[in-house]
Amino acid sequence: MGRLLVHITCGPEAPTRAALGLLVARAGIEEGHDVSVFLAGDAVQLIRDAVLDSLSGLGTGSLRESFDAVAAGGGSFYLSGMSSKARGVAEADLQGKPAELAMPKRLVQLAFEADRTLTY
Repeated sequence: MGRLLVHITCGPEAPTRAALGLLVARAGIEEGHDVSVFLAGDAVQLIRDAVLDSLSGLGTGSLRESFDAVAAGGGSFYLSGMSSKARGVAEADLQGKPAELAMPKRLVQLAFEADRTLTY
């Protein structure tokens, strides 16, 4: 199957868009694709358990359900290190999740490795 990169820049202020990005990543996993999700800007806040548990998008479902499905299906999450620092997202927020802090070079690398890139 293919390699899909989902780049999400919307955070809790736009729950439908944020949930849509994760729903699409989940669909990629369910179709058997290798999926990477890069969270940047306000989207880095989506990694926090309180946010994952509280957000649902209009017609796009629970953020937690989609996140857990992507994680369980082998998907990888990358968070912009600079965006995370600016928003107080720390290593503790990543505990127990298939996620790591990354710099812009990693986003560029993922984009060139992917067969398709979608941005939300």
